[in-house]
Amino acid sequence: MSTIEIFEPALCCNTGVCGDDVDQALVTFSADMDWVRSQGGDIARFNLASEPLAFAEREPVKAFLQVSGSEGLPLVLVDGVTAQTGRYPDRAQLAKWSGLTEAPSAAPAGITMLGLTDAGSCCAPDDDSTSCC
Repeated sequence: MSTIEIFEPALCCNTGVCGDDVDQALVTFSADMDWVRSQGGDIARFNLASEPLAFAEREPVKAFLQVSGSEGLPLVLVDGVTAQTGRYPDRAQLAKWSGLTEAPSAAPAGITMLGLTDAGSCCAPDDDSTSCC
């Protein structure tokens, strides 16, 4: 199983999911990261504001910051090799990099999807109505 490390820009807290204006990308990434851990994946994240030593001690991270600066973060390393920069990976990427054999589910365990669609709604394209309900 591979080790995934995410080096993030300075965030207000260890997850960035805090304050009044929460970035949806951080919410989604936090949930995906928790999912990988629940499947046995080896994944860690480091915040530049609270863990600067982790950035300074890792040669690939230090070199990346010298070239791109903190504006290029997040930086994702898989087994010490740069896998992605500038955005957070999605659940499918994390699963692949972790070596998880099961495809990631659309919903976390214990959640039932309702299966709602626009088909048959009052706003469907085949409806003669000029307004939506």
